[in-house]
Amino acid sequence: MIRVDGVARTFGDVSVLDDIDLRVDPGEFVAVVGPNGAGKTTLLRTINGLLDPDEGEVALDGDRLSDLSSRAVSRRLATVPQDTHVGFSFRAEEIIEMGRTPHRSRLDWSDDGEPVEAALERTETTHLRDRRVDDLSGGERQRVLLARALAQEPDALLLDEPTASLDINHQIRVLNLVADLVEEGRAALAAIHDLDLAARFCDRLVLLYDGTIAARGRPETVLRDSRLADAFDTETAVTHNPVTGTPTVAALSERPDRDSHVHVAGGGKPGVAAVRSLWRAGFEVTVGPVPTGDAAGELCQQLGIEVTTAPAFQRPDDALEEAVANARKADTVVVTDGPGSQFVAEATETSAQVRTDARKSVAARVDGGQVDDSGVALVTAVLDQIGDGSDSSHLGKNTLHK
Repeated sequence: MIRVDGVARTFGDVSVLDDIDLRVDPGEFVAVVGPNGAGKTTLLRTINGLLDPDEGEVALDGDRLSDLSSRAVSRRLATVPQDTHVGFSFRAEEIIEMGRTPHRSRLDWSDDGEPVEAALERTETTHLRDRRVDDLSGGERQRVLLARALAQEPDALLLDEPTASLDINHQIRVLNLVADLVEEGRAALAAIHDLDLAARFCDRLVLLYDGTIAARGRPETVLRDSRLADAFDTETAVTHNPVTGTPTVAALSERPDRDSHVHVAGGGKPGVAAVRSLWRAGFEVTVGPVPTGDAAGELCQQLGIEVTTAPAFQRPDDALEEAVANARKADTVVVTDGPGSQFVAEATETSAQVRTDARKSVAARVDGGQVDDSGVALVTAVLDQIGDGSDSSHLGKNTLHK
Protein backbone atom coordinates (compact mmCIF):
# COMPACT_ATOMS: atom_id res chain seq x y z
CA MET A 1 0.00 0.00 0.00
CA ILE A 2 1.18 3.52 -0.84
CA ARG A 3 0.14 6.31 1.52
CA VAL A 4 0.89 10.01 1.13
CA ASP A 5 -0.07 12.30 4.01
CA GLY A 6 0.06 16.09 3.75
CA VAL A 7 3.06 16.17 1.43
CA ALA A 8 4.38 19.55 0.31
CA ARG A 9 7.42 20.30 -1.82
CA THR A 10 8.93 23.55 -3.03
CA PHE A 11 11.80 24.43 -5.32
CA GLY A 12 13.14 27.78 -4.22
CA ASP A 13 10.14 30.07 -3.90
CA VAL A 14 7.95 27.90 -6.13
CA SER A 15 5.44 25.58 -4.48
CA VAL A 16 5.18 22.43 -6.61
CA LEU A 17 3.15 20.21 -4.26
CA ASP A 18 0.86 21.48 -1.52
CA ASP A 19 -0.83 19.32 1.12
CA ILE A 20 -1.15 16.17 -1.00
CA ASP A 21 -3.06 13.25 0.52
CA LEU A 22 -3.20 10.02 -1.45
CA ARG A 23 -3.65 6.30 -0.89
CA VAL A 24 -3.26 3.40 -3.30
CA ASP A 25 -4.29 -0.02 -2.00
CA PRO A 26 -3.17 -3.45 -3.22
CA GLY A 27 -5.22 -4.45 -6.25
CA GLU A 28 -5.80 -0.84 -7.29
CA PHE A 29 -4.58 1.06 -10.37
CA VAL A 30 -4.63 4.83 -9.87
CA ALA A 31 -3.65 7.47 -12.44
CA VAL A 32 -2.39 10.95 -11.68
CA VAL A 33 -3.52 13.23 -14.50
CA GLY A 34 -3.10 16.92 -15.12
CA PRO A 35 -1.41 19.48 -17.36
CA ASN A 36 2.33 19.81 -17.83
CA GLY A 37 3.92 21.36 -14.77
CA ALA A 38 1.13 20.24 -12.44
CA GLY A 39 3.57 18.32 -10.21
CA LYS A 40 2.93 14.74 -11.36
CA THR A 41 6.59 13.72 -11.74
CA THR A 42 7.57 15.54 -8.54
CA LEU A 43 4.90 13.57 -6.67
CA LEU A 44 6.20 10.24 -7.99
CA ARG A 45 9.81 11.16 -7.18
CA THR A 46 8.75 12.08 -3.66
CA ILE A 47 6.96 8.77 -3.23
CA ASN A 48 9.98 6.71 -4.32
CA GLY A 49 12.39 8.68 -2.15
CA LEU A 50 14.34 10.53 -4.83
CA LEU A 51 13.02 13.77 -3.33
CA ASP A 52 12.38 14.51 0.33
CA PRO A 53 9.11 16.26 1.15
CA ASP A 54 9.32 19.63 2.89
CA GLU A 55 6.22 18.68 4.85
CA GLY A 56 4.23 15.49 5.38
CA GLU A 57 5.29 11.90 4.94
CA VAL A 58 5.16 8.92 2.60
CA ALA A 59 4.56 5.37 3.85
CA LEU A 60 4.81 1.93 2.23
CA ASP A 61 2.77 -0.85 3.81
CA GLY A 62 2.45 1.27 6.94
CA ASP A 63 6.19 1.96 7.31
CA ARG A 64 7.42 5.50 6.88
CA LEU A 65 9.68 5.87 3.87
CA SER A 66 12.18 7.84 5.94
CA ASP A 67 12.61 4.81 8.24
CA LEU A 68 13.41 2.39 5.41
CA SER A 69 16.73 1.77 3.70
CA SER A 70 16.93 2.26 -0.06
CA ARG A 71 17.25 -1.53 -0.45
CA ALA A 72 14.10 -2.09 1.62
CA VAL A 73 12.22 0.50 -0.43
CA SER A 74 13.34 -1.14 -3.69
CA ARG A 75 12.09 -4.52 -2.53
CA ARG A 76 8.62 -3.07 -2.06
CA LEU A 77 8.42 -0.39 -4.75
CA ALA A 78 9.66 -0.29 -8.36
CA THR A 79 9.70 2.76 -10.61
CA VAL A 80 9.43 3.00 -14.39
CA PRO A 81 10.79 6.49 -15.22
CA GLN A 82 9.70 8.75 -18.03
CA ASP A 83 13.31 9.32 -19.13
CA THR A 84 14.50 6.13 -20.82
CA HIS A 85 18.10 7.28 -21.29
CA VAL A 86 20.71 4.86 -19.93
CA GLY A 87 24.23 6.19 -19.44
CA PHE A 88 26.15 3.07 -20.47
CA SER A 89 25.86 0.64 -23.37
CA PHE A 90 24.50 -2.31 -21.38
CA ARG A 91 22.70 -5.19 -22.99
CA ALA A 92 18.95 -5.16 -22.40
CA GLU A 93 19.17 -8.30 -20.27
CA GLU A 94 21.81 -6.68 -18.06
CA ILE A 95 19.48 -3.74 -17.47
CA ILE A 96 16.68 -6.10 -16.46
CA GLU A 97 19.00 -8.08 -14.16
CA MET A 98 19.64 -4.85 -12.23
CA GLY A 99 16.13 -5.25 -10.89
CA ARG A 100 17.41 -8.18 -8.82
CA THR A 101 19.96 -6.03 -6.94
CA PRO A 102 17.71 -5.34 -3.90
CA HIS A 103 17.31 -9.09 -3.38
CA ARG A 104 21.01 -9.97 -3.57
CA SER A 105 23.49 -9.71 -0.73
CA ARG A 106 27.01 -8.47 -1.26
CA LEU A 107 28.34 -11.96 -0.66
CA ASP A 108 25.73 -13.97 -2.55
CA TRP A 109 25.34 -13.25 -6.26
CA SER A 110 24.08 -16.73 -7.10
CA ASP A 111 21.98 -17.02 -10.21
CA ASP A 112 18.32 -16.09 -9.64
CA GLY A 113 17.42 -15.73 -13.28
CA GLU A 114 13.83 -16.95 -13.06
CA PRO A 115 12.35 -13.49 -12.28
CA VAL A 116 14.39 -12.02 -15.14
CA GLU A 117 13.09 -14.63 -17.58
CA ALA A 118 9.54 -14.03 -16.38
CA ALA A 119 9.96 -10.27 -16.83
CA LEU A 120 11.34 -10.71 -20.35
CA GLU A 121 8.40 -12.90 -21.27
CA ARG A 122 5.67 -10.73 -19.75
CA THR A 123 6.98 -7.56 -21.40
CA GLU A 124 7.58 -9.32 -24.74
CA THR A 125 11.23 -8.24 -24.77
CA THR A 126 12.93 -11.66 -25.01
CA HIS A 127 14.06 -10.88 -28.55
CA LEU A 128 15.80 -7.73 -27.27
CA ARG A 129 17.84 -9.40 -24.51
CA ASP A 130 21.22 -9.34 -26.31
CA ARG A 131 20.86 -5.93 -27.93
CA ARG A 132 22.67 -2.88 -26.59
CA VAL A 133 20.27 -0.51 -24.91
CA ASP A 134 21.57 2.48 -26.88
CA ASP A 135 20.60 0.66 -30.09
CA LEU A 136 16.97 0.37 -29.01
CA SER A 137 14.14 2.72 -29.88
CA GLY A 138 12.55 4.82 -27.15
CA GLY A 139 9.58 2.47 -26.99
CA GLU A 140 11.80 -0.60 -26.73
CA ARG A 141 13.81 1.00 -23.90
CA GLN A 142 10.53 1.82 -22.14
CA ARG A 143 9.55 -1.85 -22.21
CA VAL A 144 13.01 -2.94 -21.01
CA LEU A 145 12.72 -0.58 -18.03
CA LEU A 146 9.28 -1.99 -17.27
CA ALA A 147 10.83 -5.47 -17.37
CA ARG A 148 13.49 -4.31 -14.91
CA ALA A 149 10.74 -3.12 -12.58
CA LEU A 150 8.97 -6.49 -12.82
CA ALA A 151 12.24 -8.31 -12.07
CA GLN A 152 12.30 -6.49 -8.73
CA GLU A 153 9.13 -8.40 -7.79
CA PRO A 154 7.73 -5.37 -5.96
CA ASP A 155 4.44 -5.01 -4.13
CA ALA A 156 3.82 -1.63 -5.76
CA LEU A 157 4.67 0.09 -9.04
CA LEU A 158 5.23 3.75 -9.90
CA LEU A 159 5.04 4.58 -13.60
CA ASP A 160 5.85 8.01 -15.01
CA GLU A 161 4.19 8.39 -18.42
CA PRO A 162 4.61 4.66 -19.18
CA THR A 163 3.08 4.94 -22.66
CA ALA A 164 4.77 8.15 -23.81
CA SER A 165 7.24 6.47 -26.19
CA LEU A 166 4.98 3.64 -27.32
CA ASP A 167 2.87 3.14 -30.42
CA ILE A 168 -0.83 2.52 -29.88
CA ASN A 169 -0.40 -1.27 -30.00
CA HIS A 170 2.20 -1.33 -27.23
CA GLN A 171 0.35 1.32 -25.22
CA ILE A 172 -2.56 -1.08 -24.88
CA ARG A 173 -0.29 -4.07 -24.21
CA VAL A 174 1.68 -2.29 -21.48
CA LEU A 175 -1.41 -0.99 -19.70
CA ASN A 176 -3.07 -4.39 -19.98
CA LEU A 177 0.04 -5.86 -18.36
CA VAL A 178 -0.09 -3.33 -15.53
CA ALA A 179 -3.79 -4.10 -15.07
CA ASP A 180 -2.94 -7.81 -14.86
CA LEU A 181 -0.28 -7.11 -12.22
CA VAL A 182 -2.84 -5.13 -10.24
CA GLU A 183 -5.30 -8.02 -10.44
CA GLU A 184 -2.56 -10.20 -8.93
CA GLY A 185 -2.57 -7.92 -5.88
CA ARG A 186 -0.06 -5.18 -6.59
CA ALA A 187 -0.71 -1.47 -6.19
CA ALA A 188 0.04 0.76 -9.18
CA LEU A 189 0.26 4.55 -9.40
CA ALA A 190 0.94 6.09 -12.81
CA ALA A 191 1.26 9.58 -14.21
CA ILE A 192 -0.61 9.39 -17.52
CA HIS A 193 -1.08 12.27 -19.96
CA ASP A 194 -3.63 10.48 -22.17
CA LEU A 195 -6.97 10.97 -20.42
CA ASP A 196 -8.74 8.36 -22.54
CA LEU A 197 -6.21 5.66 -21.63
CA ALA A 198 -6.32 6.69 -17.97
CA ALA A 199 -10.11 6.42 -17.93
CA ARG A 200 -10.05 3.08 -19.72
CA PHE A 201 -7.51 1.25 -17.56
CA CYS A 202 -7.48 2.89 -14.12
CA ASP A 203 -9.78 2.36 -11.17
CA ARG A 204 -9.42 5.93 -9.93
CA LEU A 205 -8.06 9.22 -11.24
CA VAL A 206 -6.38 11.99 -9.28
CA LEU A 207 -6.48 15.34 -11.09
CA LEU A 208 -3.44 17.36 -10.09
CA TYR A 209 -3.50 21.05 -10.92
CA ASP A 210 -1.16 23.78 -9.73
CA GLY A 211 0.34 21.46 -7.13
CA THR A 212 -2.95 20.53 -5.47
CA ILE A 213 -5.53 17.80 -5.96
CA ALA A 214 -8.41 19.37 -7.87
CA ALA A 215 -10.51 16.19 -8.02
CA ARG A 216 -10.31 12.47 -7.31
CA GLY A 217 -12.52 9.46 -7.81
CA ARG A 218 -13.87 7.24 -10.55
CA PRO A 219 -12.98 8.41 -14.08
CA GLU A 220 -16.56 9.42 -14.85
CA THR A 221 -16.67 11.67 -11.78
CA VAL A 222 -13.28 13.33 -12.36
CA LEU A 223 -13.48 13.90 -16.11
CA ARG A 224 -15.99 16.73 -16.22
CA ASP A 225 -15.89 19.58 -18.74
CA SER A 226 -15.71 22.37 -16.17
CA ARG A 227 -12.86 20.74 -14.24
CA LEU A 228 -10.84 19.99 -17.35
CA ALA A 229 -11.39 23.51 -18.70
CA ASP A 230 -9.91 24.98 -15.52
CA ALA A 231 -6.99 22.54 -15.33
CA PHE A 232 -6.01 22.42 -19.01
CA ASP A 233 -7.16 25.91 -20.04
CA THR A 234 -9.16 24.62 -23.00
CA GLU A 235 -12.74 23.72 -23.78
CA THR A 236 -13.45 20.00 -23.87
CA ALA A 237 -16.26 17.61 -24.67
CA VAL A 238 -16.43 14.53 -22.46
CA THR A 239 -18.54 11.78 -23.99
CA HIS A 240 -19.12 8.07 -23.54
CA ASN A 241 -17.03 5.70 -25.64
CA PRO A 242 -19.50 3.03 -26.79
CA VAL A 243 -16.70 0.51 -27.41
CA THR A 244 -14.78 0.73 -24.12
CA GLY A 245 -17.69 1.91 -21.98
CA THR A 246 -15.48 4.63 -20.46
CA PRO A 247 -15.30 8.42 -20.79
CA THR A 248 -13.48 9.90 -23.77
CA VAL A 249 -12.22 13.48 -23.89
CA ALA A 250 -11.97 15.74 -26.94
CA ALA A 251 -10.27 19.13 -26.83
CA LEU A 252 -12.18 21.66 -28.89
CA SER A 253 -10.70 24.23 -31.23
CA GLU A 254 -12.00 27.79 -31.08
CA ARG A 255 -15.33 27.99 -32.90
CA PRO A 256 -16.19 30.63 -35.50
CA ASP A 257 -19.38 32.60 -34.87
CA ARG A 258 -22.09 32.05 -37.50
CA ASP A 259 -25.46 33.75 -37.27
CA SER A 260 -27.35 30.72 -38.60
CA HIS A 261 -29.51 28.05 -36.98
CA VAL A 262 -29.42 24.41 -38.12
CA HIS A 263 -31.71 21.71 -36.78
CA VAL A 264 -30.44 18.11 -36.92
CA ALA A 265 -33.11 15.42 -37.20
CA GLY A 266 -32.00 11.97 -36.13
CA GLY A 267 -29.58 10.48 -33.64
CA GLY A 268 -27.17 7.57 -33.51
CA LYS A 269 -23.79 7.73 -35.23
CA PRO A 270 -25.12 9.80 -38.17
CA GLY A 271 -26.54 12.32 -35.72
CA VAL A 272 -23.31 12.47 -33.73
CA ALA A 273 -21.28 13.14 -36.88
CA ALA A 274 -23.64 15.88 -38.05
CA VAL A 275 -23.90 17.59 -34.67
CA ARG A 276 -20.14 17.55 -34.14
CA SER A 277 -19.39 18.99 -37.60
CA LEU A 278 -22.04 21.71 -37.45
CA TRP A 279 -21.31 22.74 -33.87
CA ARG A 280 -17.59 23.12 -34.42
CA ALA A 281 -18.31 25.12 -37.59
CA GLY A 282 -20.04 27.72 -35.41
CA PHE A 283 -23.72 27.14 -36.17
CA GLU A 284 -26.46 27.39 -33.57
CA VAL A 285 -27.60 23.77 -33.44
CA THR A 286 -30.76 22.13 -32.14
CA VAL A 287 -31.40 18.40 -32.28
CA GLY A 288 -34.31 16.01 -32.05
CA PRO A 289 -36.21 14.03 -31.51
CA VAL A 290 -33.76 11.31 -30.49
CA PRO A 291 -34.32 8.30 -28.21
CA THR A 292 -33.50 8.70 -24.53
CA GLY A 293 -29.89 7.64 -23.97
CA ASP A 294 -28.95 8.14 -27.63
CA ALA A 295 -25.29 8.96 -28.36
CA ALA A 296 -26.23 12.17 -30.17
CA GLY A 297 -28.27 13.25 -27.18
CA GLU A 298 -25.36 12.63 -24.83
CA LEU A 299 -23.06 14.69 -27.05
CA CYS A 300 -25.59 17.53 -27.04
CA GLN A 301 -25.68 17.53 -23.25
CA GLN A 302 -21.89 17.78 -23.14
CA LEU A 303 -21.82 20.65 -25.64
CA GLY A 304 -24.79 22.53 -24.14
CA ILE A 305 -26.92 22.01 -27.26
CA GLU A 306 -30.72 22.00 -27.00
CA VAL A 307 -31.94 18.46 -27.67
CA THR A 308 -35.42 16.91 -27.62
CA THR A 309 -35.61 13.31 -26.42
CA ALA A 310 -38.35 10.70 -26.28
CA PRO A 311 -38.62 7.11 -25.00
CA ALA A 312 -37.23 4.58 -27.45
CA PHE A 313 -39.59 2.49 -29.61
CA GLN A 314 -42.49 4.92 -29.18
CA ARG A 315 -43.84 7.57 -31.51
CA PRO A 316 -42.46 10.77 -29.98
CA ASP A 317 -45.62 12.89 -30.27
CA ASP A 318 -44.86 15.50 -27.59
CA ALA A 319 -41.15 15.58 -28.38
CA LEU A 320 -41.94 15.75 -32.09
CA GLU A 321 -43.98 18.90 -31.62
CA GLU A 322 -41.06 20.61 -29.89
CA ALA A 323 -38.52 19.33 -32.42
CA VAL A 324 -40.65 20.42 -35.38
CA ALA A 325 -40.98 23.88 -33.84
CA ASN A 326 -37.19 24.11 -33.66
CA ALA A 327 -36.86 22.78 -37.20
CA ARG A 328 -39.27 25.36 -38.61
CA LYS A 329 -37.39 28.18 -36.87
CA ALA A 330 -34.07 26.94 -38.27
CA ASP A 331 -32.45 28.26 -41.43
CA THR A 332 -32.14 24.68 -42.63
CA VAL A 333 -32.71 21.13 -41.42
CA VAL A 334 -30.15 18.34 -41.67
CA VAL A 335 -31.99 15.03 -41.95
CA THR A 336 -29.79 12.06 -41.09
CA ASP A 337 -30.67 8.39 -41.38
CA GLY A 338 -30.45 8.06 -37.60
CA PRO A 339 -33.28 7.30 -35.15
CA GLY A 340 -36.13 9.81 -35.10
CA SER A 341 -35.28 11.56 -38.35
CA GLN A 342 -38.27 10.35 -40.35
CA PHE A 343 -40.77 12.17 -38.13
CA VAL A 344 -39.17 15.57 -38.63
CA ALA A 345 -38.55 14.91 -42.32
CA GLU A 346 -42.26 14.25 -42.83
CA ALA A 347 -43.38 17.26 -40.79
CA THR A 348 -40.98 19.70 -42.46
CA GLU A 349 -40.94 18.34 -46.00
CA THR A 350 -41.50 21.80 -47.46
CA SER A 351 -38.63 23.32 -45.49
CA ALA A 352 -35.08 23.67 -46.75
CA GLN A 353 -33.31 20.41 -45.99
CA VAL A 354 -29.93 18.78 -46.34
CA ARG A 355 -30.04 15.00 -46.18
CA THR A 356 -27.21 12.71 -45.15
CA ASP A 357 -27.13 9.02 -45.96
CA ALA A 358 -24.52 7.13 -43.96
CA ARG A 359 -25.40 3.87 -45.69
CA LYS A 360 -24.13 5.30 -48.98
CA SER A 361 -21.35 7.21 -47.22
CA VAL A 362 -22.46 10.48 -48.81
CA ALA A 363 -24.11 13.68 -47.72
CA ALA A 364 -26.77 14.48 -50.33
CA ARG A 365 -28.52 17.78 -51.05
CA VAL A 366 -32.28 17.46 -51.59
CA ASP A 367 -31.88 18.70 -55.15
CA GLY A 368 -29.97 15.52 -55.96
CA GLY A 369 -26.42 16.85 -55.86
CA GLN A 370 -24.01 14.69 -53.88
CA VAL A 371 -20.90 15.45 -51.87
CA ASP A 372 -18.52 13.18 -50.00
CA ASP A 373 -19.25 12.30 -46.39
CA SER A 374 -16.98 14.61 -44.40
CA GLY A 375 -17.55 17.44 -41.98
CA VAL A 376 -16.39 19.99 -44.54
CA ALA A 377 -18.75 18.58 -47.16
CA LEU A 378 -21.76 18.68 -44.85
CA VAL A 379 -21.03 22.21 -43.68
CA THR A 380 -20.48 23.38 -47.26
CA ALA A 381 -23.84 21.88 -48.26
CA VAL A 382 -25.52 23.68 -45.37
CA LEU A 383 -23.88 26.98 -46.28
CA ASP A 384 -25.03 26.58 -49.88
CA GLN A 385 -28.56 25.74 -48.74
CA ILE A 386 -28.96 28.82 -46.55
CA GLY A 387 -27.21 31.12 -49.02
CA ASP A 388 -24.30 31.99 -46.74
CA GLY A 389 -21.46 33.19 -48.92
CA SER A 390 -18.87 32.63 -46.21
CA ASP A 391 -15.65 30.92 -47.22
CA SER A 392 -15.66 27.38 -45.78
CA SER A 393 -12.11 26.51 -46.80
CA HIS A 394 -10.88 26.88 -43.22
CA LEU A 395 -13.21 24.23 -41.85
CA GLY A 396 -10.76 21.39 -42.38
CA LYS A 397 -8.34 23.13 -40.04
CA ASN A 398 -10.92 23.84 -37.34
CA THR A 399 -10.86 20.28 -36.10
CA LEU A 400 -12.16 18.48 -33.06
CA HIS A 401 -9.10 16.56 -31.82
CA LYS A 402 -8.10 14.24 -29.00
